[in-house]
Amino acid sequence: MYTILRSQGTLTRQESLNPKWQQPFPGNLSKLPKSFAEVVEIVTGFVFDEFDREITEKQLYYHNREHINGVRKRANLIWQIIYPEKDHQISQNLARMQVLLDLCANAHDLVQVFLPQTEPHTSRKREAGVSETLTIEKLYDYINQLNNQLRECQVDESLLFTKADLSIIEEAILATICIYEPSEQAIYQPALYEPNQDLSPIARILALADIGALGMEGITAYNQEGSLLFLEENPDVIQIIYEGKRESLALDNSQLHENIRQRLLKRAQFQINFAKSRLNRYQQEISSFSAETISVLTNETFKFLNPETIKQIEAEIPTAQDTPLEVLLTFFNLEKYISSLVNNCSKEVNFPC
Repeated sequence: MYTILRSQGTLTRQESLNPKWQQPFPGNLSKLPKSFAEVVEIVTGFVFDEFDREITEKQLYYHNREHINGVRKRANLIWQIIYPEKDHQISQNLARMQVLLDLCANAHDLVQVFLPQTEPHTSRKREAGVSETLTIEKLYDYINQLNNQLRECQVDESLLFTKADLSIIEEAILATICIYEPSEQAIYQPALYEPNQDLSPIARILALADIGALGMEGITAYNQEGSLLFLEENPDVIQIIYEGKRESLALDNSQLHENIRQRLLKRAQFQINFAKSRLNRYQQEISSFSAETISVLTNETFKFLNPETIKQIEAEIPTAQDTPLEVLLTFFNLEKYISSLVNNCSKEVNFPC
């Protein structure tokens, strides 16, 4: 998919490169890393610096540090089930793999690209695979520069990223690509369904963790993600609510009123459809693991993925076509999230001031 996207000319290398990526490695080479984990820390520092800038410039209310922390936490929970501590004592390779998993979790949303908006008051959209492909390119550029500088310093070869490491990173990030399935009216990750592809455990774990909030954390976390995704895809609504126009908007029958109501209704229906899709799909997505692992993942890790959860979601989310705007605004609790983002503005980079 990486090659296909590049050959289609969606974004050329010259267009996508940021001059900052091409600068020499800025780390303090007088203090060389002593382990591969320390080298990954250097890359992670670069990732977070670039990601924080991306959050601010692109108005990312969902794809931010909180999301990254959640994905990393969920990925490590799954990892510990598949590879318990006793396995680490007999395999040094697993330690390296876990470090790579953390890096992939931290970096998988490094670049976010939205399609140009041609009309006002419409949701922002992404082209599947473009953000992930540019994320890989950005990481590769930096890692290759870092490798070259470390070689010049004659560090041990075990500290350098290998071709196998880079292949794992690429496969894992590409595995998080989601596409829309019209029959389900929901998204899924096609890499988990490639019959001829022996997907690495890291790629499978990252993909499961990326969209695993409902199954692993429950309805409250799932609905919060839905609200933040709505804000990220509809930043114009933020300004309207933040300026205190909610009350007048809810009483107004204008075209804008109906526009926002329809967008919220669409998001509400997607919340239900996506939850159903996760329940229907996750057993197939974990089928490559051992029977013991599948049992733990099903009964303990993804314990919220069950018919009762779906029934509760369907009962709570307002989806009737005549649902008033005020009811939708209350359900999605947008004022709360906007207020929280604004209050954290001086402390964090999550809200673009």
